[in-house]
Amino acid sequence: MTRTIATALLLTLLGTGAHAAPPSAAHPPLDAVLKSAEALETYRAVTIAPDGRSIAWVESIAGADGLPSERSTLEVAALTANGAGAPRRVSAIAGRAGRPGGAVERDPAWSPDGRRLAFLSDAAHAGQVDLYVAEIGAGAAPRRLTHLAGQAAEPRWSPDGRSIALLVIEGRSETAGPLAAVPRDAGVVGETPQEQRLAVVDAAATASSPAPAPARLVSPADLYVYEYDWAPDGRSFAATAAHGSGDDNWFVAELYSIAADGAGARSLWKPAVQLAAPRVSPDGRSVAVIGGLMSDFGLNGGDVYVVPTAPTAAGGPRNVTPGLAASPAWLAWTAPDRLLVVETAGGETAVAALELPAAGAPRVTTVWHGAETIAAGPAAPSLALAADGTTSAVLRHSFGRPPEVWAGPLGAWRQVTAKNARYTPSWGEAKSLRWRSGGLDVLDVQGWLLPPPGVDLDSAPAAGPRLPLVVVIHGGPASAYRDAWTPIAGLLASQGFLVFLPNPRGSFGAGEAFTRGNVKDFGYGDLDDVLAGLDAVKAAAPWNGKAGIFGWSYGGFLTMWAVTRTDRFQAAVAGAGIANWQSYYGQNRIDQWMIPYFGASVYDDPWIYARSSPISFIQRVKTPTLVLQGERDAEVPAPQAYEFWHALKALGVETQLVIYPDEGHRFAKPADERDRLRRIVEWFARLLR
Repeated sequence: MTRTIATALLLTLLGTGAHAAPPSAAHPPLDAVLKSAEALETYRAVTIAPDGRSIAWVESIAGADGLPSERSTLEVAALTANGAGAPRRVSAIAGRAGRPGGAVERDPAWSPDGRRLAFLSDAAHAGQVDLYVAEIGAGAAPRRLTHLAGQAAEPRWSPDGRSIALLVIEGRSETAGPLAAVPRDAGVVGETPQEQRLAVVDAAATASSPAPAPARLVSPADLYVYEYDWAPDGRSFAATAAHGSGDDNWFVAELYSIAADGAGARSLWKPAVQLAAPRVSPDGRSVAVIGGLMSDFGLNGGDVYVVPTAPTAAGGPRNVTPGLAASPAWLAWTAPDRLLVVETAGGETAVAALELPAAGAPRVTTVWHGAETIAAGPAAPSLALAADGTTSAVLRHSFGRPPEVWAGPLGAWRQVTAKNARYTPSWGEAKSLRWRSGGLDVLDVQGWLLPPPGVDLDSAPAAGPRLPLVVVIHGGPASAYRDAWTPIAGLLASQGFLVFLPNPRGSFGAGEAFTRGNVKDFGYGDLDDVLAGLDAVKAAAPWNGKAGIFGWSYGGFLTMWAVTRTDRFQAAVAGAGIANWQSYYGQNRIDQWMIPYFGASVYDDPWIYARSSPISFIQRVKTPTLVLQGERDAEVPAPQAYEFWHALKALGVETQLVIYPDEGHRFAKPADERDRLRRIVEWFARLLR
């Protein structure tokens, strides 16, 4: 229940402000900061050929206004001993009249021999993607393999290179997923869910035929498939899947084995946790999967489980990382007894080798640990790995360095792209903070402090002018701030604010017990952690005592909640926040996520929902609060914003509600993103300076 930062929030920096608050002499004008960010490249994916000789990635295409658009293209480069060769564009749009602005081209996938690249493109029909294959090095135009009618995603080659699987939602024209603007209901509601199914395309048969081949659906018609992996023999898949609505039921998904010939599916594991990243072992005997308390599909964290693909005398699923003080987010087999795991660890990112001996306890060895973030796409930490288990490609970024593509041996990557080299941060050097939080459980908590430009946090806090603070709460709640390019925090810092990014209990990065620390306790222990962190800020930075608080999604809830519990904030901005957990249960489209956190439905235990609802304590609020909301948000519907805003107005508290028409939980229109950002900066500038 969060807002994906890497793609959506990058757009918040791309544009110019028209009515920003007047800047002080201590920081650059907001318009200048926004203008300098217009050239920022938003890479959307990176992948590497199994032989480690080539990489491919997705780049955005700017629209007529100079801002990134939904259109994108693929770039391919050969890896060399010294880095990479000059990239070249691979596109299905070449020579097509009437499409001068480009197409949506995404989801690149290398064939096992590294000679072909499969990808999705809407080159033939705008808004409708199909599967294409390019012969890398041949110079021929990519071949179109399908005629689809609906959504498609995640193409992957079979181990023998003769077939390509992909996920398909037949007949769906709208963007899938709860972050997008939800279609308006009409007629009978909720009785005909559209299922995402596994399909297989015979790539070998189409090599000599000009006519696209049909995509053969192989998963059951009543099963929504979220993620999948081919078995090494090519005869089946391991997949996470559930019956019913795709947006809602990921939270109760099971691990399945699905026959590649369409013969059916069988459940391998029905867990009490959420599942992500299923990977079949090289010998086909096991499936490794991340299991944990995860509040959002695509933002992964938990423990690593190994599940046998057939019943064995040794038993069923086994947690091979119990007590790990980190949160695995991605994994891959490098041998039948060895996994490579990318994890969030204390606000940073690590790569670890997980050895699984036949006898004895699993062993974890750190391969690389960095105060930065690596990823292969816009969500959880990850990498693209070649067949040798060490050559890899990543998107690499940090608070001080925007994303670029890197490739090479693990931890010894060389930079491949440099499109963002001209962009320098308009904020200071970030500092990791650690503090102890009290209450019933004394916990070690971590967070980040981002200063304005020219402020050295390593000098004495008393040095220089004292500054106002904005606390920015992440969504989720199962998420984390890492040392990563974080535009919304960076923009606030550029405007003269100290920015505090806490990772309170409920976050990833300190193990599964810490992530479960706010179960049945929303707003209590996690807010205590945030407030305790203010003492760490006071000791580390020249803070003048004035503070604001901002958050989106769960961060929006905690912002609404904070102003009912404390007067330490003089300004608040709540985006897509939950004002009333009881009414929210019946309004949102993803209510299954709430059961693991609250322990029961609102109908079975209404008190546990009421005790964490800001509306229950609304008469305590004195803090001026700006409320921002997408009109067609499925994750946090607009009535929650109206309820909180209406209460503050009735109580005489300064407030303002801004509704963005046709926007979902993640904004799609750059103009709305720019307006949202300007309003946030203006609100804090007026009330904290």
